[in-house]
Formats: sequence, structure tokens, C-alpha cells
Amino acid sequence: MNTSRRHFLRGAGVALALPWMESLPLRGAASNKPPVRFGMVFFSNGVEPIHWWAKGAGASMELGPALAPLNPHREDLVFLRGLYNQEAVKSSSPHLGRMANMLSGATISLDPAVIRAGTSFDQVLAQKIGQNTRVPSMALGIEPNELRLEDGVSMIYSSAVSWATPTKPATKEIYPARAFDQLVDDGSGRRMDKSILDAVLADSQALQPRISRADRVKLDEYLESVRDVEKRIERAGKEERLEGWRPSLTKPNMERPAEKLPQLVPDHMKLMLDIMVLAFQMDKTRIMTLMLNNDLSQMNFGFLKGVKGALHLDLTHNGKAAEAEAMYLRTNQFHFEQYAYLIKRLKEIDEGGTSILDNSILFGGSNLHDGDAHSADQMPLVLAGKGGGTIKTGRVLDYLSKGDDNRRACSLYLSIMDRMGLQLERFGDTDKRLAEL
Repeated sequence: MNTSRRHFLRGAGVALALPWMESLPLRGAASNKPPVRFGMVFFSNGVEPIHWWAKGAGASMELGPALAPLNPHREDLVFLRGLYNQEAVKSSSPHLGRMANMLSGATISLDPAVIRAGTSFDQVLAQKIGQNTRVPSMALGIEPNELRLEDGVSMIYSSAVSWATPTKPATKEIYPARAFDQLVDDGSGRRMDKSILDAVLADSQALQPRISRADRVKLDEYLESVRDVEKRIERAGKEERLEGWRPSLTKPNMERPAEKLPQLVPDHMKLMLDIMVLAFQMDKTRIMTLMLNNDLSQMNFGFLKGVKGALHLDLTHNGKAAEAEAMYLRTNQFHFEQYAYLIKRLKEIDEGGTSILDNSILFGGSNLHDGDAHSADQMPLVLAGKGGGTIKTGRVLDYLSKGDDNRRACSLYLSIMDRMGLQLERFGDTDKRLAEL
């Protein structure tokens, strides 16, 4: 008979549960291995190609100026050169047709009356493995969604890298306090009561005959989101693990952020990165994306010494003037300082001989290569983390000369999904896994 890691002392009709014991054999299917997490730190408007390069391996790897903040973590990285999305290259929209499809490889509808991208691979993962955690996935951001048109195309495409369906982006949370509340139920009553849907269901049924077909779709989506919250709460009540791997943190080790948005961009970003760390450490979700800025962003970087102007118009499209290029480089470095902060935090958290970073796959990068030229012939991407021991780090993988069919970003996404327990025959524009990863 198998022995459980959760043992009991029995006597006089009483069973007293002992603590979970690592040295005892495991019963059943529960795993003693930490789960693999996926995280992404996205920045918009690409890079200056002359500053984006890597060569060598391991501790002696050399990184281009844009990647300088990652020098302390060279042995934890995989530099990826040459990956692209075919539909992004083909799109006639230099920004909006090359943004929302970054994680899906799908065609973007440029009809202002039709919103259609593709379900991003992080959300495909969330649909399949998200039931294992309180929150199936989290999409975080710094800037709000934009709903206006740009050159006749919806700016919603510039606001979301994570898409729950081909027609609906995943809800992006920009308030740190609300993101924190999704992870933590502290008894304050901020979380939605689980009976709320039953209370409004009768009213919603009575309302449906009186509203348009389009509004009924909106109402159904709203009720679906409420039901999703109910399911999260139900899962939260069943979270106690009796055997197998358990997270190293059961209660938050940071205070709940203030209700209002932080006024300083660096403070805002750091809070969101800390929430990513908290979510992974408490195992509240295993799938997260963070957009440091929207595409076409006018974020002002005056908080960086010597940098003036807005990210898109002033810094990205800099006319190749030396002073402007230097400021643009500094914004790239700032973005990778945020990514490096996440790597460092996760590397410091032990999970029984391995770190959370060891058990993660972290993206850092953008959808465009040369931001000034809007080029999408390759995407600037870096990976960090060993994916639970399935990825060898400290390497440069160059796919640029290996033929278009062998450098599709969707091959990378298939490979990541494999490592997280979801095997698909095809995703996006390919059925191939990424060689050498």
C-alpha cells in the first residue's frame, strides 16, 4: 500500500494530522515538483537594431547596449534572434496590425467595424490549465485601453497583447490594488459575493427581450465574467493542498497597494512586478503578462535623467539624431531594468532546491524590431528561466538564416505550451516546435 505524505496520529478515536513531510513517498498523482509558470514583460515600439545583439555563452555572453541591465543574469537567459509572425509582416498597418497578434500569429481585422485578432497562446493555456489556480491568468498593464481610431483602425489593438478570444482581449488591470485583490481575499469584503449571479439572473432574463442583439452579447459576456469570479471563489475554498508540492508563501508578504494609481511610472511598474512575484510565489496564477506601455504610447520618460519627450513620436521616431537615439536607448534600457528586476526577485525565492525563476519561462521583448522603421521581420525577444529544467540557459539561438518556416514565433509558443502540460498539434501559423530550445 502506498504511503501518503500527509500522515495522521491516531488514538482514542482521534486523528491528528501531521505536517506535510517531504521525505515520505508520495501517494497518487500529486506531484512534488513546482509548477512551471509563464510570464511576459512587454514594451512597445521596438528597439534600435544596432543596440540589440548578443554573442557568446554563459557568464561570458556579451550583450548589446539595450540589454545592459541583464548582464548580471546572462547565465539565466536565452537570446532569441530572428523569430517573426508572418501575418504581422504582411499587415498594411505598421502598428495596429503588428501588435495584438504578437502572441497568436493571427491576422488582424483592419475593418473599424470588426474587432478580430487571435486568441493568444497564454489564454489558450489559461483555458486548459487555469483551473489549477485561483486566477486562471492575469493581464496587467500601466496604461489604460484606448478605444479611439487611429488611421481608421481600432486602438484596442494597441492596448492588449493578451486575447481571451479572437474578438475580445483579456481584461487588462492597471490598478495595483485591484490586481492584489484578485490574488488575496483578506476578509474585507472587497471581493464579489459568490451569490451575486443568482441574485441578478432573473432580472437579466427579463431584460434580454428588451435589448438589441448586440447588447445581449454584451450582457452575456458580462454574466460570463461574473460566473468566472464565482468559479475562482469556489476554487479558493478548495486550495489547501494535503500532499505534494506546496507554495512557499501562503499569505501576502506585501501590503495592499493604495486605491489610486501611482503617480510615478517607475513606482507603478515596480508594484505590478511585485504583484507578479506574489502571484507566482503564492501559486495564485501561473500565467501572467505585463504591458509596460501600449503600442503608439505617448508615455513621457522625463523621470529618466537626460530624457525628454514622448515614447512614440519623440523617442522612437527620432530622425537618427545622435541625442535622440541616446534617449531612445535609455528607454530600452529602462524597460529591461524592469525585466531584470523580475528575474532577480524570482531567482531569490527558493522552492526546495530550485528557484521560482528555475521553474518559470519569462519573456522580455517587443513586437517590433526597428521601432523607427516599424519592421516586424523579427521580434526582439529574450527568455529567462529554465522552465522546470526543460530549457538550457546561457545561450544565443539564431534562427534568422534558417528559413522562414523554421523561425516562426508560434513554434516557440508550441514549445512553451508543451513544457506547461498542453500539447497541441498546431498553433497559429505552424505545426512545428522551435528547434534547439
